[in-house]
Amino acid sequence: MTARLAILVVSIGLTARAPLVAHHSFAAEFDGTKAVRLTGTLTKVEWTNPHSYFYIDVKDEGGKVVSWGCEAGSPGALSRRGFKRGDLKLGDTIIVDGYLAKDGSHLIDAQRVTLPDGRIVSGASAGDGGPGEATQVQPR
Repeated sequence: MTARLAILVVSIGLTARAPLVAHHSFAAEFDGTKAVRLTGTLTKVEWTNPHSYFYIDVKDEGGKVVSWGCEAGSPGALSRRGFKRGDLKLGDTIIVDGYLAKDGSHLIDAQRVTLPDGRIVSGASAGDGGPGEATQVQPR
């Protein structure tokens, strides 16, 4: 019995030390009342679980460039909607409709992405298709 108890204690200890994958609900991180539209140049793509991320440089009216992170669904969910990793090419200009992060950072939930060829794909974690009429946002 003591050997089983020792194995259990060690297993729990190892499990507690393992890094947790950060996964969250939309409402925990994003403000569903703050729809935005960003137009920018794609600089980086992270096709990872549980959320994919891509980054765009957006110019404000004064020409200052601000880097924005765009959170999307998992690679599998995106692929099932027809949004493939190869659709995003560094240097492309894309339009991203989504919702601002609650913490004021330069991060949005990428609900809808308009690719350079005009095709619109759903990037949303929940797959709701994105905001109706997003407003143009200027980098902060």
